[in-house]
Amino acid sequence: MVHPLSRRTALASSLVVGLATLCISLPALAQKKPEAGVSDAEIVLGMPMPLSGPVSGYSVVGKVAEAYFKKLNEQGGIHGRKVRLLIYDDQYSPPKTVEVARRLVEEDQVLALFGNLGTAPNMAIQRYMNAKKVPQLFVQSGASQFDDAAKYPWTVPFLGSYQGEGRVFARHIIETRPDAKIAVLMQNDDLGREVLKGLQEGLSKQGKAKIVAQATFEVTDPTVDSQVVQLKSSGADVLVMAATARTAAQAIRKVADVGWTPDRYLNFAAASVKMAFEPAGADKAKGVVALAVYKEPMSPRWSRDPEVLEYLELLKTHASGVDPSNGSGVSGYIVAQLMAHVLREAGANPTRESVRVAASTLKSPRISMLLPGVAMANSAADLHAYASMQPVRFNGVDLDPVGPALNMK
Repeated sequence: MVHPLSRRTALASSLVVGLATLCISLPALAQKKPEAGVSDAEIVLGMPMPLSGPVSGYSVVGKVAEAYFKKLNEQGGIHGRKVRLLIYDDQYSPPKTVEVARRLVEEDQVLALFGNLGTAPNMAIQRYMNAKKVPQLFVQSGASQFDDAAKYPWTVPFLGSYQGEGRVFARHIIETRPDAKIAVLMQNDDLGREVLKGLQEGLSKQGKAKIVAQATFEVTDPTVDSQVVQLKSSGADVLVMAATARTAAQAIRKVADVGWTPDRYLNFAAASVKMAFEPAGADKAKGVVALAVYKEPMSPRWSRDPEVLEYLELLKTHASGVDPSNGSGVSGYIVAQLMAHVLREAGANPTRESVRVAASTLKSPRISMLLPGVAMANSAADLHAYASMQPVRFNGVDLDPVGPALNMK
């Protein structure tokens, strides 16, 4: 017969053990709380994109990124998880971008945003994304605002530095026309201001070539005809354009129509054969110097290139509505590959922090469709993903390389 006191002692001991086990297991359960945007089955990403509005032509970036992840999911996804990409229309409008970002972060609980377009839209959400500690990755802008690892560690820019582009243009102008009189047509935002700043820095190293006129425009302006006429009257023999593709096409066409024949330079973001040069008129755009990073998919130069053929096959099978001659689709393909690389590097169980670190420490990953010599690498010292870019000249059909790829860091 068991003594009642022994029974009570055994019961108390069991209760103590049970409580101790519960105390140990609660922290363990807390540690297993899933990361936002990550489940056993999928990873959820967000992408604000101008599906409508003045630069809706760039929406092809999102369409091709979506196609890339669809194909990747068919092949098993990343670390056994499928990637679900949510794309909402921000109309290239900063207030709308704020609305879309809040929805993606607070309602959809995405792991990260990536690939969204424009300086002003991304500046509108930068503080918010960093306060929430949600990665704002591969921002399609080269503005210095996004290259600040100390203040905004959760933001990583995709494009090469706008100031770097301006310095490259200055170097080329000095070499080819050392006594140039330069006019600048610039978008009235950080894109225009920073290309101008880099141009001024590059020109300051010599005394002859100089800027003689500047004109600004808003991205919503219907035309830039009056600005082109104003700049022509300055007597400039070089024109540097910092714009998006639609405005660049207008400017190139107007320059030709008024009989002005300056040497013309165009920033990378606008230098699209399909979206800028062809709408301007291929004959009128012939000779424009720009910067490039990817293979133009319909270029005869790359007609048998395995990477180009693979890209065209992706469009055929997963994005049949995308015009293969629109090179901006390649940008969506590249940024999606880069995001996939980051997810792999972030580990089998990615967190927002591990994703941020992987995106900020790129070491020349293999990315299909980059031009020879163009590389991606970054660090806290310079977060821009593109480490080098290729100067090119439009020949009326295609983009011819002008010298080697140049370091943008």
